[in-house]
Amino acid sequence: MMSQFLIYFQLGLKHILNIYSYDHILFLIALVIPLSFKDWKRILLLITSFTLGHTVALLLTLYGIIAVKVTVVELLIPITILIVALFHLFTAGKSGKKESLNLVFFITLFFGIIHGLGFLNYFRNMHHGASVSKLLAILESSLGIEAAQLVVVLVVLILSYIVQTVFRFSKRDWALVMSAFIIGIVLPIILGNEIWLR
Repeated sequence: MMSQFLIYFQLGLKHILNIYSYDHILFLIALVIPLSFKDWKRILLLITSFTLGHTVALLLTLYGIIAVKVTVVELLIPITILIVALFHLFTAGKSGKKESLNLVFFITLFFGIIHGLGFLNYFRNMHHGASVSKLLAILESSLGIEAAQLVVVLVVLILSYIVQTVFRFSKRDWALVMSAFIIGIVLPIILGNEIWLR
């Protein structure tokens, strides 16, 4: 039982912590650009809502409730990253404007659903022929995804702290540079999607 848990927990970890999951990592970076360690409650809420959306997407697709074309998902994922990065680009350094936590939660949850659709084929191949229930396997892999996302966010927060304290970047400059960097990566991915090439 424990070995089975570790298999699916590691599946979740590896889904995030590998070179091919750069889109997922970019989304996490974009999500926490303006945040710092003192915002840990908000960060936990965002990460957990993203994982929850990811889990919901897997459940809906594996049980045949919804079906989405892979090409559409591959276009939607970088679009979610672009939206978050653009938001932080245009709101960098603006204080006094607090978004509703409920709105941010639901947007992150929805984006988690989109990203979860991208995990479907990978999960299905790994789970194929396994005796464990789909629901249990999804929950176990979701714990791995949550843990991996926290690792990524911790690294980003440490980097942000170093850049802002050691190199004296302002919070606004950090948000502008990182947002622009992310936009520069995802725009070619969006424009190169095969949907446009048909």
